[in-house]
Amino acid sequence: MARRYTGTGKPAPDNRSPFARATGLGSAKTGVEHWWAQRASAIALVPLTLWFIAMLMVHVGSDYATATAWLRTLPAATLMILLLAMLFYHAALGLQVVIEDYVHSSMKFAAIVLIRLVCLVLALAGIVAVFRIALIR
Repeated sequence: MARRYTGTGKPAPDNRSPFARATGLGSAKTGVEHWWAQRASAIALVPLTLWFIAMLMVHVGSDYATATAWLRTLPAATLMILLLAMLFYHAALGLQVVIEDYVHSSMKFAAIVLIRLVCLVLALAGIVAVFRIALIR
């Protein structure tokens, strides 16, 4: 196993336990990807949420026919689908972190799978609803 170099001429000390060194356990190197995915989805949600709030304010007094006519336009339907996808993706990532931090039992894996499935079903339900409104005249 290669030792890390500290720049002082000496290799860095290995602070893992003997068992961890023997079994090769250590960082799975996936935490950074999860962190970046959360930040990227949060950044994508900022303009999408501002757009959604602005559209709600514009259509606050309108009736159902006006709202559905607006959602039938290509830009509105596309942005709404992007908002739903990013919103539930970001929610699933955040809830996974909460479960990983606070659930310390055999239910952790099941809870993460359940959260992902619920977020997927809700996102698909919203996207299908937007498609039904946008495509059915």
